[in-house]
Amino acid sequence: MFISFEGLDGCGKTTQINLLAEKLASLAYDVVFIREPGGTAISERIREILLDTKHEGMNQITELLLFSAARAQLVNEVIKPALANSQVVLSDRYVDSTTAYQGYGRGLRLGAVKTINTVATLGVMPHLTFIIDLPLDELARRKMRTGTAADRMERSGRAFYEDVRQGYLAMAQAEPERFTVIDGCQEVETIRQQIWNTVSNHIPRR
Repeated sequence: MFISFEGLDGCGKTTQINLLAEKLASLAYDVVFIREPGGTAISERIREILLDTKHEGMNQITELLLFSAARAQLVNEVIKPALANSQVVLSDRYVDSTTAYQGYGRGLRLGAVKTINTVATLGVMPHLTFIIDLPLDELARRKMRTGTAADRMERSGRAFYEDVRQGYLAMAQAEPERFTVIDGCQEVETIRQQIWNTVSNHIPRR
C-alpha cells in the first residue's frame, strides 16, 4: 500500500508520518519511509540544488523538471520495488506537491504539469493521500516559534503559498476517494487518530 502526506511546510505532516510508521510497525507491517525530493543518492543531490538559497534565479520550468527527475528516480529505485514486495510505502510529499506548488503556485499549465507527473511516476499513484491543512497565519506563528531558516522554496511569499494551499484543497475536492483533508490546527493525537481511522479501513489485514 502507498500512502502520501501533503501540506505546506510546517503543517505537521512529518510528525504524523512518524506516528503512523510506528503504529504500522507495531502491527508487523513492513514500512518504507521516503521523502520528496530525495530518497535515493541521485534524488538527494537534486534536492540540494532545489532548496539551495543560492539558486534564487531558477527558472520555473527548470524547477518543475528537477522535482520530476528526482521523483522518477525514486519511483524506479524505491517505490515500485517496495510495492512489489508488499511493503507499506509512506511518502512525505509526492506528485501532488508538484501540482500544488508548480501548477497552482507557480501558475504553470496544469495540463502540462499532469503530463510530466505521469511520465515521472510511470502512473504509480498513492492509494491514500492525507493533506494536513493549515491557515497561513497559523503556519507563520509556528515558524516564528521554531525559528527555522527558510529554504529557497519557502521564500516564495504569502500569495504563492495561499495559491498552493487552495490548489491542495481543489485537488482534494476533485478526487475525494483518494484524498483526506485534516484540520492541522487540531491536537497531534486527534490528527493521529483521524489518520489511523482512515488507514485501518483501507490497509490489507496482516
